[in-house]
Amino acid sequence: MDRVSNSPRRAGVALAALTAVLLTGCTGEPDRPRPAPSASPAAADPTPSGAPTATADPAARAAALVGTLADEDLVGQVLMPYAYGDNATKVSTGSAAGNRALAGVDTPAEMVAKYRLGGLILVGFSADDPTSGNQETTNVDNPQQVRELTTGLRDAAGKLPAGAAPLLIGTDQEYGVVTRITDGVTLLPSPLAAGAAGDPALTEAAWRAAGQELAAMGINLDFAPVADVLVTRSTVIGSRSFGADPKRASAQVAGAVRGLQGAGVAASVKHFPGHGLSAADSHEELPVVGQSRKVLDSTAFPPFSAGIDAGALAVMSAHLDVTAVDPGTPATFSHKLLTGVLRGQLGFKGVVITDGMNMAPAKRWSPGEAAVRALKAGNDLILMPPNVTQAYDGLLAALRDGSLPRARLVEAVTRVLTMKFTLAGTPAPAMSTLNDPEHRRAAEALAAGAVTVLRGSCTKGVAAPVTVTSSGGREKTRDLLTQALTAAGVKVAPSGGTRVHLVGYGDGSGDLAADAAVTVAMDTPYVLAKAKSPTLLATYSSSAASMTALANVLAGRARPTGRSPVPVSGLPATTCGN
Repeated sequence: MDRVSNSPRRAGVALAALTAVLLTGCTGEPDRPRPAPSASPAAADPTPSGAPTATADPAARAAALVGTLADEDLVGQVLMPYAYGDNATKVSTGSAAGNRALAGVDTPAEMVAKYRLGGLILVGFSADDPTSGNQETTNVDNPQQVRELTTGLRDAAGKLPAGAAPLLIGTDQEYGVVTRITDGVTLLPSPLAAGAAGDPALTEAAWRAAGQELAAMGINLDFAPVADVLVTRSTVIGSRSFGADPKRASAQVAGAVRGLQGAGVAASVKHFPGHGLSAADSHEELPVVGQSRKVLDSTAFPPFSAGIDAGALAVMSAHLDVTAVDPGTPATFSHKLLTGVLRGQLGFKGVVITDGMNMAPAKRWSPGEAAVRALKAGNDLILMPPNVTQAYDGLLAALRDGSLPRARLVEAVTRVLTMKFTLAGTPAPAMSTLNDPEHRRAAEALAAGAVTVLRGSCTKGVAAPVTVTSSGGREKTRDLLTQALTAAGVKVAPSGGTRVHLVGYGDGSGDLAADAAVTVAMDTPYVLAKAKSPTLLATYSSSAASMTALANVLAGRARPTGRSPVPVSGLPATTCGN
């Protein structure tokens, strides 16, 4: 049946515990949303505008609103694409062309309106980002621009039949190598640095500060924290993980979830069932997770359970072939993993979100078929479809021909709306909260706890003057450390001093300096196994907070208390007895 029709009918919904039994519905005009008529007796009485009567219970509000929505609105609510442009209504010629190819519209606001979207993801680039391959555009310039963009998007969504529930606006703000918004905000050290600090209270405080800043910019969903246990030396996960120990990683994940959601930003724990168990990159191929079910239960699943127990509103499914559970089927499309394990075994009740559907494993099917398969497996929100029009049309056609059960779609929409109404209860902080002193102190405390000595003295600073060098350029990081050393009272020389050499993301042994007195790993510390320096340090991060913490250790002003959260061949986790 064609997507456009002139005779819309609304779906009546009776909902209990987010499980729906539905009446059938038919078609509607997707491009011009119409006011909803009265809901069925099973739904709450709507106000004259068609919105459900307000109630304090998010699930009840979601159930009432679902009862007023047409098929087109139901389908739109489970889609969360990206869009081109840094403004909701005014974009460049190139961005307009990108949006037309993606969704047949010119602007992000038009995309929200035409497809009645449940949400939009903001994308952007950061240095050394291992996920940049599926980020085809950027929506991020500075915090004020982001706030104006999110305001415009919400204005567009507020005019839709589902507009009583706030639009989901998400981004990947993991901190470390995957950080979409980098300017004008408080930058936390990487998750691996938090794992080295080993104090969930510090993690919670830092992530609460981060959540407040995201909320101030109009972002209410963070695709973080990463709950993957770093069993392999995966370069796509790497320092995005809290470490190799499931118990310690679990405590960190829980702290990050509590912090974000304490600020009114939904956490999406990822990448279920555990991307750290494979070194392959799911952006390019389907990684095989070949470990036994016993290993999955003891190693991969605990951090996800911890995030769920901490109240995580969302979990992201991963494009992984988990042979012990559902061999040959990516977890994103596995009913056994998402419905059986995640919901059944781990007891998750919230929103399951796919990893990017523009990644290679999801593109074995058309966008429409992939979206239908993902929903039927147990996902509730389809992230970054490679073609919005085809994903929307495919879902709508499957709903009408019965291949997508109406009850499954309404269950998904109800979960999404419940999360939206849950988030609506927290007012957004003022923009003045961005990068404020209290937030910087939280980041600095976490970074200070992370600095680890894997070889050398735990108490003695380096002899001045100090010369800072680095592999791969990294002038900005060298400048940050130089400034921090000067502030700590250490003289810095352009050459000839005690050489402190910085090694960053993706660097191998060829980036080491044989004559360096101190070698510092600013990402995963594996490279230190081949370093010859008498002193080996790890910060796991190159943020300003991490360079300040490093400078204080080099100056002898602070004792490094971190412990490597991943094993480094031939080296102890720390020489400081922590």
